[in-house]
Amino acid sequence: MKREVVNTADGSKTIRIIDLDENYHSSHGALQEAEHVFIKYGLLSCEKDNINIFEMGFGTGLNAFLTAKHNLSLGKEIFYHGVEAFPVDAKELKALNYSTLLGGDYENLYDKIHEVVWNEIQVINNEFKLLKSENTLQELDLEPSFYDVIYYDAFGPRAQDEMWSIELFEKMYNCLQKGGFLVTYCAKGQVKRNMKAVGFEIEPLPGPPGKREMTRAWKR
Repeated sequence: MKREVVNTADGSKTIRIIDLDENYHSSHGALQEAEHVFIKYGLLSCEKDNINIFEMGFGTGLNAFLTAKHNLSLGKEIFYHGVEAFPVDAKELKALNYSTLLGGDYENLYDKIHEVVWNEIQVINNEFKLLKSENTLQELDLEPSFYDVIYYDAFGPRAQDEMWSIELFEKMYNCLQKGGFLVTYCAKGQVKRNMKAVGFEIEPLPGPPGKREMTRAWKR
C-alpha cells in the first residue's frame, strides 16, 4: 500500500494510505484523538494496577507511546500487545513528530518502542512490557479472558468494513476479562449493532475534536 506522511490540525503528523484514501489518525489532530479516545477513556478509565492492553492497529505506535508515557507517572504494571499486518518503515517513523511536540525527554521512549523486535515480548521499562505481533487480527491467536482494555484502532468501516465484523468483535469479546472494555473512535450504527450482537454493552461517549461521538463497549 502506498503511504505518505501528512500534517494534522493539532500540528502532529500522521500517515495517509493513498490507495484507501484513509489516514492512520484524525485529520483534526492525531495526538488529540489518541489522548481522548485511548488514554482518557481507555488507560485512565481502568482502575486496575496491573493492566493487560491489546491494540488492534499498532500503526505508528502512537497509542503505545502515549500509554508508556502516561504510565511513567501512573506506575501501573502494563503488558501491551499490539498487532499490525503492515509495519511502518523506519523512514516514515523518522518523519513523525510526536515526541518533539510533547516536550521533555520522550524521544528515547518512542525510539525504544520502535526498536522492539517483532513477535517477542520485550521490556521497555520496569512497568511496561511490549509485544508487537506482525500479523492480521484474523490469524492472530489470543488468550481467552486475558485483556483488561482493547484499543480498537482499525481503519474506518468505509475503508475496511471487514475489520468491524461480528466475527472480529466476537474474538475481541472472548479475549477480554469480565469487566474489561473496548474503546474506539468509531460510533457507526452498524458497528455498535455488531458489538451488541456478541454481548457487548455499549456506552456512547463524547468524541474527539471533529467527531460528535465515540464508543466504549463493556464485557459485563
